[in-house]
Amino acid sequence: MTEYGGDVPRAPERYTLDAGRFWASSVATAVVAALVAIVGVLIARGLFDVPVLTPRSHGIWGDAHTATYAAGAAVGALLGAGLMHLLTVAVAEPRRFFGWIMALVTLIAIVMPLTLADRTGSRIATAAINLAIGVAIATIVDSVARTTRHLRPPDSPSGRVQAEERPQRPTRA
Repeated sequence: MTEYGGDVPRAPERYTLDAGRFWASSVATAVVAALVAIVGVLIARGLFDVPVLTPRSHGIWGDAHTATYAAGAAVGALLGAGLMHLLTVAVAEPRRFFGWIMALVTLIAIVMPLTLADRTGSRIATAAINLAIGVAIATIVDSVARTTRHLRPPDSPSGRVQAEERPQRPTRA
């Protein structure tokens, strides 16, 4: 035996989420992602006079494409939350896999507008907005998953922890 406890088989750690809090927070994340998209478009069009998604003639708010872009960001946040939920209950080191997947998806979202035959300013602005949306979704969903997950007891196939088994947070005096 070369290490302490090396001969004792160790069960893999399995996690479960407090699904109600996780998904309520995920809906809030979707709202944040949509607002990041809207703020990005407002900054690009209003401050820098760069046409993002629509021609300049449509004004600072653009047209229906702005709402579609914001809705797409919200859907992306919910898809990211679904991915994190699946990874948390199914794989080892779910946060590591989620981080890699989100980094690569965000990179795709950054590179795509740069390949289009459009004005350079519009391409760069859209790529920057996509970066902000991707970072917001990845960091918030990861943080929410970290705070709403807990270890599944080894003898509990459902992952439910009885109230008396849950560790209590210390109260502040």
